[in-house]
Amino acid sequence: MPNQLAGELSLYLRQHAENPVDWRPWSPDCLRQAAEQQKPVFVSIGYSSCHWCHVMADESFSDAEAAALLNERFVPVKVDREQRPDLDQIFMEAVQLMTNRGGWPLSVFLTPSGEPFFGGTYWPLHGRDGVPGFPDILRAVDDAWRNQRSRVEAQAAMVSQAVRDSRLDHGAPGPIESLPLLREQSFATAEAELREMFDPQWGGFGRAPKFPQAVLLLWLVRRAAATRDASLATILGKTLDAMADGGIFDHLGGGFHRYSTDAQWLVPHFEKMLYDNALLAQVYSEAWRTFRRARWRQVAEATCDYMLRDLRSPDGGFFGSEDADSEHEEGRYYLWTPEQVAQVLGDEQRAARFCREYGVFPGGNFEGRSILHRRRSSDAAATSPEAEDQIDRLSADDRAALLAARSARVRPLRDDKIIAAWNGLAIAALASCGAILDRSAYVAAATVAASFVRERMTDDSGRLWRCWRDGRRAPPGFLDDYAAVALGYSILAQAAGQAQWQQAAVDLANAMLANFADSAGGFFYTPHDHEPLFARKKDVIDTAEPSGNGLAATLLVDLSKANGDHRLHSAAERTFAVFADWLRTRPTASPQMLIALDQWPDG
Repeated sequence: MPNQLAGELSLYLRQHAENPVDWRPWSPDCLRQAAEQQKPVFVSIGYSSCHWCHVMADESFSDAEAAALLNERFVPVKVDREQRPDLDQIFMEAVQLMTNRGGWPLSVFLTPSGEPFFGGTYWPLHGRDGVPGFPDILRAVDDAWRNQRSRVEAQAAMVSQAVRDSRLDHGAPGPIESLPLLREQSFATAEAELREMFDPQWGGFGRAPKFPQAVLLLWLVRRAAATRDASLATILGKTLDAMADGGIFDHLGGGFHRYSTDAQWLVPHFEKMLYDNALLAQVYSEAWRTFRRARWRQVAEATCDYMLRDLRSPDGGFFGSEDADSEHEEGRYYLWTPEQVAQVLGDEQRAARFCREYGVFPGGNFEGRSILHRRRSSDAAATSPEAEDQIDRLSADDRAALLAARSARVRPLRDDKIIAAWNGLAIAALASCGAILDRSAYVAAATVAASFVRERMTDDSGRLWRCWRDGRRAPPGFLDDYAAVALGYSILAQAAGQAQWQQAAVDLANAMLANFADSAGGFFYTPHDHEPLFARKKDVIDTAEPSGNGLAATLLVDLSKANGDHRLHSAAERTFAVFADWLRTRPTASPQMLIALDQWPDG
């Protein structure tokens, strides 16, 4: 019999409806049941396109022994991190504090009061390499709960307090005159940090695994354009080229996978996320506008075209993601052998040329097959912009033929829920790219998506909802939903020349101020009428997505400049001021706030 997830809006939750685990979605009733039965709560958090979430589901959550332990000794709860990012934020931070690591699937044990006391990420069904098996974990936690309850509750209280204490808005707000100085200080520190983190061999920042860090790149594009600093231009160019050449970019269908497992951008985790592609399309289009590299324009257009072709719903909103797996194998949809290329292209010389240029060879570079990537020669002339453009022209027909053949394969599963914040990013990106690249179809698609969000995901009271699927919407929107959608509306108004979208942006900004603002400055991630949780966060650190406070500050600066609204101007000023100490010392962790500061008027 299906468990309680069968009727849920979330695809990820519905994927677990046939598990033998008696899953239920998160609600205050879960905690009440745990209190009545004196059991811990086990919360498993993931998302539908996550490879290791699938692995743990196939191993542990389908196993009769593990399921029996969960059902008998715990209250098991499933959470879609994309639908409930508020829960993911606080529980991820708790697990990172306890284990110094994080990721998905996220596995966390709570007291009946909702406080975390133990957690981890993926656990195998059977112990290996010093990692205990999942049933062993369950037995150990159950034993501690039964026999060391006071220690467990003390641990939960300590972890919960640490999460509450980790907020970064403790700095005293500074005067108006300090903001130009704050910008100067934070930008100088950010540039120094980028030079220190930059990988001069492969581009990007830090070591493997490598994420695109699209928000940071967007700030870098604008900073390199403003300063014409050669070192910043080098960092930007090397990174954009390496990502566009690597396996993280889909050379046939366009768009980017979520991140690279190696330093060379070659082997990705193959899921594709709407937010990554929206942000990276904007990065490459703005980079093209400044530096006029034809390759960057081609990547921007291919990424926008991917979103329009593969992620757009019939109603015009944008779906959230595509899975990493197909036919139970990670990346299978995207991999090639020389024989497969030759079968599609026919001509032996044509196939050999394509395989040479895109790194397809016998034995491959990933589980016996090849991830397409642009092979860069050590010969500088061979990798000049002119040579790259020639490769693009010569291989265009080949790539189209291979894309058509690939489309006949079993596709990765698409998560068809529509998320407000991600659609806001897509609206902004398509509107911006359309204006920069002179592609009116992109602006038109942004307009349709904006209409979808306004008509389907916003109720008569002006409240925005987080997710929409098949006529259902839930839960109420979070800070990033309001800020991203409103910012998308504002950018669309500028691109399309339609004043209605500027007013829609102002309306959402006012709702954001009413429902999320802290009188001390900045914004809470959850609205004021949200269910009580053990911690209430004010996010300012950008992950793969821009932070809620960074988006809110960008929106407020944008709107106050457009209409001279002093109230919006003051709210932006208080947001900068309350995070000023953080921005001076760790600016590259919050590049969306740097983008907002960059737009702050000097006068």
